[in-house]
Amino acid sequence: MIISKTPFRISFFGGGTDYPVWYRENGGAVLSTTIDKYCYITCRYLPPFFNHKHHIVYSRDEKVNNVDEIKHPAVREILKFMNLKDGLEIHYDADLPARSGLGSSSSFTVGLLHSLYALKKKDVSKNQLASEAIHIEQNLIKENVGSQDQIAAAFGGLNKIKFNKDNTFEITPVIITKERLRELEEHIMFYFTGLSRTASDIAEDQIKKTPQKKIELAQMYEMVDEAISILTNNNSAIDEFGKLLHESWRLKRSLTDKISTKVIDDIYDSAYNAGALGGKLTGAGGGGFMLIFAKPEVHPRIKDTLKNLLYVPVQIDKSGSEIIFYDM
Repeated sequence: MIISKTPFRISFFGGGTDYPVWYRENGGAVLSTTIDKYCYITCRYLPPFFNHKHHIVYSRDEKVNNVDEIKHPAVREILKFMNLKDGLEIHYDADLPARSGLGSSSSFTVGLLHSLYALKKKDVSKNQLASEAIHIEQNLIKENVGSQDQIAAAFGGLNKIKFNKDNTFEITPVIITKERLRELEEHIMFYFTGLSRTASDIAEDQIKKTPQKKIELAQMYEMVDEAISILTNNNSAIDEFGKLLHESWRLKRSLTDKISTKVIDDIYDSAYNAGALGGKLTGAGGGGFMLIFAKPEVHPRIKDTLKNLLYVPVQIDKSGSEIIFYDM
């Protein structure tokens, strides 16, 4: 039996420039971090005593005899990609809900790949995990997804991820002091909007409009290095990071009218009027989790203002995808 543990992520800046339609022509970059919320995938070879060959448990319970019968697209395509012939039992559990803007689909893809490589007794690098997850989601499943979530899930930590025009990527860890890291974490508030959505649907509209949004995307790209400069310069007030988030959210929501809604705008405006410096939805848009960036002293006021929403404390994670149980 194998159990993998793979983190979810928060994308701070540069989201949208990680779509191939953009970075293959212009290059792209994001500043993101993984957080202490995870998906867990348990898998084992299924003993041959059942009427089914494969058993996959997530929000559904699938029992099938052929891989092509599997309805979960990632499981189906990963099993084909890995060329696994034996019967399998796969269970998925997570700390946070799916379709909530935290890269959960990519964390699942990375985690399942990692688990199956372990089941086959093969070592796999973080680079290979990320690259194969991108290939599976973009080329095999044909989802409208970017390339940052898979890399963040595989590597973990607070990183600048650069996307080159030749489809390669580069990871640069953002090195900050423990005091600066604590200051960053103390300013972060995390709320579930209660709205779920399929990122691919929203991304499809954004991808179509990319040629008309070059100015906005170029500005969002430039904000990545500006944000890193704020974090790494201890003489810069951390407040500037929040103000830059505010500007980035203003640009992001202008990319397509599907990114935000009146409900989301009301949540954001309420937090901002209560003293927040900035914030954003954490994924493609339309719902999921909202990141609020605010001084600790105004957190009580914001919590009171958003008391009808679920508040979820988070901290930055550095581990990336791991095999936490291995018993063959």
